Amino acid sequence: MPRSSLRRAERVSAILERLAGDGSVDAGLLADEFAVSAATIRRDLQVLEDQKLLSRTHGGAVAVDVAYELPVRYRAGQNREAKAVVARRAAALLPKGPLTLGLSGGTTTHLLARLLAERVDLTVVTNALNIASELALRPRLKLVMTGGVSRTQSYELVGPIADRALEGLNIQIAVIGVDGISARGGLTTHDEIEAHTNACMIRRSDRVIVVADGSKVGRVHLAAICAIGDVSVLVTDESADAGGVEAIRRAGTEVVVAPL
Repeated sequence: MPRSSLRRAERVSAILERLAGDGSVDAGLLADEFAVSAATIRRDLQVLEDQKLLSRTHGGAVAVDVAYELPVRYRAGQNREAKAVVARRAAALLPKGPLTLGLSGGTTTHLLARLLAERVDLTVVTNALNIASELALRPRLKLVMTGGVSRTQSYELVGPIADRALEGLNIQIAVIGVDGISARGGLTTHDEIEAHTNACMIRRSDRVIVVADGSKVGRVHLAAICAIGDVSVLVTDESADAGGVEAIRRAGTEVVVAPL
């Protein structure tokens, strides 16, 4: 990602987190904090207002009544180091030789796809447009793309068309990205249609690996994907809540904690 895009991603993430916690932000204070011009902050706020993620006011912005699901282009800047170590650890868990691998959407699964791009004897099944774009021109692997309706927030193709495509396939290992994972809530995400499509991929897979940086552990969101018992392995990082990790282990799921 270009440095300018990464800086915006970090700013946007911080702005939305501040709004979620405080209910409002001041443009002048944000400009000082990020060492950018007031005009740059105003442009950031305008972009977020256009996406209905906040409401601008004179001198700043206030939260709107939504659950903050950052678009994937902004999420790439969040917990970047943790996501990278989780992706590398997940790549090391995958067996060598011929493999049919399912990849759901997400920033960590996208990082994993980049790590796997030079593998041979690999068939990748995905509903994520950014992952497909990453792998489409790699001559030594086979790419299977579902159809479906594009979801702007996650770059995933979802809905009945995607579900039917997945139901006709057999996947050895699925690597799933989530917004939340806990012993009680299982795997969860913000959107119920996306959750249903991810659940279809899980049902068609012999083994399920979840990749989630530590901030996702213990969180429960609106839409349930599956129970924790359907997950073979959780790969996370050492920033994850220790109690949440232990509860997942007690539920019978192996947890691999990657050091930062």
